Amino acid sequence: MNQRKWGALLSYVNNIATIIVGLAYTPIMLRLLGQSEYGLYSLVGSIVGYLSVLDMGLGDTVVRYTARNRVDETKKKEAELNGLFLFVYSIIGLVALLVGFILYANIDNLFGRTLSIGEMHRARIMMLLLIFNFALSFPLSIFSSIMNAYERFIFLRVTNILRVVLNPLLVLPFLFWGYGSVMMVVVSTALNFACLLANMFYCLKFLHVHFARGHFDSWFLYEIAGYSFFIFLNAIMDKIYWASGQFVLGIVSGTLQVAIYAIAMQFMMMFMNFSTAISGVVLPKVTMLVAKHVSSAELTDMMIRIGRLQYLVVGYIFIMFVLVGKQFIYLWAGAGYLSAYPMVVILMAALIIPLIQNVGISILKAMNKNRYRMTAYTICAFIGLAISFPLAHRYGGIGCAIGTAGSLFVSTGWIMNRYYAYKIHLGIAKFWKSMISISTGMIVLFIVGWGLESFLGLAVSWKYLIILSFIDTLLYVIIMYFCLNSYERGLCLQLVQWFRR
Repeated sequence: MNQRKWGALLSYVNNIATIIVGLAYTPIMLRLLGQSEYGLYSLVGSIVGYLSVLDMGLGDTVVRYTARNRVDETKKKEAELNGLFLFVYSIIGLVALLVGFILYANIDNLFGRTLSIGEMHRARIMMLLLIFNFALSFPLSIFSSIMNAYERFIFLRVTNILRVVLNPLLVLPFLFWGYGSVMMVVVSTALNFACLLANMFYCLKFLHVHFARGHFDSWFLYEIAGYSFFIFLNAIMDKIYWASGQFVLGIVSGTLQVAIYAIAMQFMMMFMNFSTAISGVVLPKVTMLVAKHVSSAELTDMMIRIGRLQYLVVGYIFIMFVLVGKQFIYLWAGAGYLSAYPMVVILMAALIIPLIQNVGISILKAMNKNRYRMTAYTICAFIGLAISFPLAHRYGGIGCAIGTAGSLFVSTGWIMNRYYAYKIHLGIAKFWKSMISISTGMIVLFIVGWGLESFLGLAVSWKYLIILSFIDTLLYVIIMYFCLNSYERGLCLQLVQWFRR
């Protein structure tokens, strides 16, 4: 329980550190690199990032089966599972090398019309570095999954926080000395390996993880393959939603539009991470509850309890960005990135539904009923990708955002809520009824905040932005306090007492 509580708390610390570092580091980096160079860096990262789908869902698979093994199996069985997963990960690493070199060989065909000769040269170097990064990371990533299954969240979160803080501290001196995007990739690769090796040391030293060759029945291997395959579809879907925009714009528009869209995606990653900080630590717990065959009513209550907490967080971020996001982008990144504002608003609105229902996804994974969700998501994602090409050609990054948002509304909203209600028998009507009070508070804050800003008519400056943000935050706290239930008010009281101590 302490690991889960501290894991969730440190996840928020990690997210806050990411935001603070991003606020201080990104504008400096943008000005030192330039918009085109930053667009090139984002484009290459998004392309090679597709190799991460080769994980094939094994990360969650390791968590699920290791957590289940802890309930009713032995250390010997666990060592055999670890050996099986390590072998598969090693094969995936070799496949990543092969696929990466195929991408490398076709870079001219993909972006020869939109990138200059110098940009193509730097893109090739970065692609090679990132390909080797992914290939070697796959077998080492098993250790972080094992730590998740053992609920050792504290070490994982602290390691991530250190990586977030150290990356800009190491990169900025090189940028000031005249190095560019290639050196940024070198530094991030070195930090990634340091974290992976630290996880391996923790598992071997403190969890006494062992690896052994085992013999598994064909039905068990088929079950693992089926479970992993639909998580693999989830990874493909995520890449289509959050990396395809840069890819599409790189083909039809060039690095300037990629840079603007990449800034929008940076805000979206922060937005998603704040919601998953809580739900990211409940998968082992949900797996154990499902193994004990608890009722649908109990799972619904957990989904509501955590969903409301997530809604309080993502609702605040969404409303604050709607109210002051445009001014912030202008002051922070510059006028050249202002068109990222409507992209972020459109995508945030589409993401609210899946973010507050993340526990439902954990329930499906624990029940091994992820197939329908992933099939629906993947079909909708490919349809959204197909729509994005003509929309991007006509409207640029906003067109990509519209295509992605439409796909999200259909798949995560209409399709999945029907599935939760009629197939998993969760109380979805009860879930959404419980969200009415928070939604009402958000609407009231938007009306009051927009009216206040219009009435004051303040100039765009950091001083007035901070004043408006403080006033809107204070209003949110006051309004939302009256929207909380007794459990949530108790959590607030505990948090206040903890800060006082």
